[in-house]
Amino acid sequence: SEGWKGASRSARWVSQEARVDRSHGFSIGTRKASAPAKQGYAAQSATKGAAAQPPARGFTEPDQVKRYADAKASGNKRVLDIDSVYDPAWMKGARVLVTGANRGIGLSLAKEAARCGAVVVGACRKPSDELAAIENVEIVDGVEVTSSAACEALAESLAGKDPIDVLINNAGYFPDVSDDFTGGLNFEENLKQYDICAVGPLRVTAALVKKGCLRQPGGKVINITSQGGSALWRQVQNANKGGDYGHHMCKAAANMCGVLMAEELRPKGIAVANLHPGFNRTGMTKKYEHIWDIEGAVECEVGAKRVMHEIGRVGLLDSGAPFINCEDGLLIPY
Repeated sequence: SEGWKGASRSARWVSQEARVDRSHGFSIGTRKASAPAKQGYAAQSATKGAAAQPPARGFTEPDQVKRYADAKASGNKRVLDIDSVYDPAWMKGARVLVTGANRGIGLSLAKEAARCGAVVVGACRKPSDELAAIENVEIVDGVEVTSSAACEALAESLAGKDPIDVLINNAGYFPDVSDDFTGGLNFEENLKQYDICAVGPLRVTAALVKKGCLRQPGGKVINITSQGGSALWRQVQNANKGGDYGHHMCKAAANMCGVLMAEELRPKGIAVANLHPGFNRTGMTKKYEHIWDIEGAVECEVGAKRVMHEIGRVGLLDSGAPFINCEDGLLIPY
């Protein structure tokens, strides 16, 4: 696997043969060290300075309350203190495009990338004062991800410039409306969520790839999805109840988008991953503020570091796209 080749401090990992990890749903390489290795060291991906590491083994806990309680009981620093493991070095000098960058977690991702030395392209429908205040940010407004024309215009504005190293498809929509059999379903809102959260990343990515705006090879496409898109986990998180049909269905579709894009973009040397950013205290999740504390919701600044830490670890795999929980770095089953 070319995506795994490279030198890393004291170890050089070379893929010898492909091995399909059926539980994780993607292929990874058998690793062989030609020098004594230290656990946690990584091969270098084609993106300069970006550490490409295989996803951690094992799945994260589906019960959010139990997951956070276990993390506190065990003193899990990855969950409780991201700064203790955070490695932002990959961002220095990288060109990072964030959609939905004018507020919420998107704004925090843009701020964090700029703070760590990245050249940020903030794409949004309407700019905000907070986004404009970020140093070294290029704002492209009028980017409505439900419009193919708007996404193509975004690509046109970037054509001929240095390529984007990392595209973060973050723009999302989660309305505070009833969406179950008891309170009533809202099909119009369901379709709107699909259009923004599932088809939106496809429109943006396709437009950028077509115009040659993403680095090839070495670029990364990161889809900010949600653990809510795990079909298997509905048996735990929605046990004996439905609810938020549009949210869960559109996130599952967004995950499928990422998996398919990973297959098509791999030959171009572009890695793709689906990331659950964790539970963040944003305007979009405010309707759940009564469970913020018990489920370990964090401020967006912390959530952004968690996401950026995992983006730095993303690299080309032999097949598939990992679905990672940025709270603990473990996998989520599709």
